[in-house]
Amino acid sequence: MLSSNGTRLSDLVERLGGQFIGDADPVVHGIAPLEHANADSITFLSNPKLRKKASETLAAGIILKAGDAEFVRQSAYRGALIIVENPYAYFARAAQWFEENSRKPVVPGIHPTAFVDPSASVAASAVIGPLVCIEAHAVIDEHVQIDAGSFVGHGSVIGAGSRLHANVTVHHGCRIGQRAIFYSGAVIGSDGFGFANEAGRWIKIPQTGGVLIGDDVEVGANTCIDRGALTDTIIEEGVKLDNQIQIGHNCRIGAHTAMAGCVGVAGSAVIGRNCTFGGAAMVLGHLTIADNVHISSGSMVSRSISEPGQYTGFYPLAKNADWEKSAVIVRNLDALRDKVRSMEKTIQTLSAAQNADKD
Repeated sequence: MLSSNGTRLSDLVERLGGQFIGDADPVVHGIAPLEHANADSITFLSNPKLRKKASETLAAGIILKAGDAEFVRQSAYRGALIIVENPYAYFARAAQWFEENSRKPVVPGIHPTAFVDPSASVAASAVIGPLVCIEAHAVIDEHVQIDAGSFVGHGSVIGAGSRLHANVTVHHGCRIGQRAIFYSGAVIGSDGFGFANEAGRWIKIPQTGGVLIGDDVEVGANTCIDRGALTDTIIEEGVKLDNQIQIGHNCRIGAHTAMAGCVGVAGSAVIGRNCTFGGAAMVLGHLTIADNVHISSGSMVSRSISEPGQYTGFYPLAKNADWEKSAVIVRNLDALRDKVRSMEKTIQTLSAAQNADKD
C-alpha cells in the first residue's frame, strides 16, 4: 500500500478527473489491492472478473468503469465510486500523487565525497550523492538527482528532472532527456559488440557513436544500451525498458515502446512506436519492425515485420521425449513434402489417364 500524509477524495478527483459518486470528505492515505484496502485507502477495479471482491472491499473508494459501477452499487458496498474510462491508468496517476506527497524532500547540493570536474556544469538545484563521479564537460541539468556511486562520462548530458539511482553508469558522449529514470546497474553507452574477422582473429571496431535517449524514458536495473559504431543508438521518448535488457549498437527504439525483462535486441534493429515485447523476446540484428507490433514472451523475431499486430514464435513446452519426437518430425518435413508432391503428381496423371479412357 502506498501511503502519504493523506488527501481528501474530492481533492484527488479535482486533480485527476473522473465522475464522483458518494462522500467526498473521507481522507485517504494511499492505494491498496481490493482485498487489503481499508477505510484509509482507495482501491481500483480494472478486471470485471474481480467484481465480487470489489463489492466486498473495505476501501473508502473504488476507481472503476461505469459498467462495473452499476454492479458494485447494487451490492453491499457503501463507499465512494470514482468512475473513469481507464481505471488502471487512473490508478497509476493516483499512485504518483500519493508517492509525491509522501516523498522525503531532498536538499540540492554536491556531497563532499563526490568528484565533479571543474569543467562540468551542474545546476544548483541538482542533487549529487556520495562517491558520484562527473567527468569533464558533462552537463547536469535542473533538478537532476544522481545517487551514490553513479558515473557520468565526459561530455554527457543528463536532462532536467532525471534520476540516476545508485551505481548507474553513463559513459562519455551520451545525451539523456528530461524526467528519465535509470535504476541501479544500468549501463548506458558501453561499446557495441563490433569486431571484424581476419584470418581467424577478431579485430575490434572502435565504437565512436553515442546514445541519445528521449524524455520520460525509464531503464530498469542492469539493463545495457550500447553506443553506436559510427552513428548513435537512439531511444525515443516514453520508452520503458525493464530489468536486464540488452539493446545493441545502432538500434532505434520508437517512442512509447515497452519491453519486459531479459529482452535482447541485436545491433542495427529498428523498432517502431508503441510496440510491446514480452519477457525474453529476442530480435535479430538489422531488422525493421513496424509501429504497434506486439511480440509474445519468449518469441524469436528472425525477420522484419511490416504490419501491426500480435506475433508469437515459440514451440509449446512438452516433455523432453515428446519434444525429441516432434523435432524428428520437423527435420523430416522436407522429405515428407516431396513425397506428398510426388503422390499428387501421380494422382493427377492417373486422373488424366482415366478421363482420357472415358472420352
